[in-house]
Amino acid sequence: MEDFFKELEIIKPTNDLRTYSPLTLAYIGDCVFDMCVRTYILKNGNTTSNKLHNYSKKYVNATSQSKMYKYIKDKVLEEELSILKRGRNANSHSSAKNSSLIDYKNATGLEALFGYLYLKSDFKRIIQIFKLCLTAMEEGKI
Repeated sequence: MEDFFKELEIIKPTNDLRTYSPLTLAYIGDCVFDMCVRTYILKNGNTTSNKLHNYSKKYVNATSQSKMYKYIKDKVLEEELSILKRGRNANSHSSAKNSSLIDYKNATGLEALFGYLYLKSDFKRIIQIFKLCLTAMEEGKI
């Protein structure tokens, strides 16, 4: 899979990541986080797409992502915390359908961090943080 990401280097933006809007980082981070979740749930084996989708909803929703945000914010590097906060504080013109505004903002912060790490090509860190999120969910810490 790492080869796949290396191949993506040719289409990744070359601008300074600090100049990217947190909502732009969240845009790509939403996809990265979703891909992590989808890959994770496939470890349980082959099943119908409907069952896979229903299982992934446990992780990919503003309420769960907000809880993950709260759990990891004290466990990340200073630079990463800055991205989390920038994403959380971004002025979005939309909101989640089934969650509070604060949950939506926290989820946006988490997605911004995943987007930032992806564009930075720090795939190992993405996995480390995703594992923190999973630990929190699986052990009921959040």
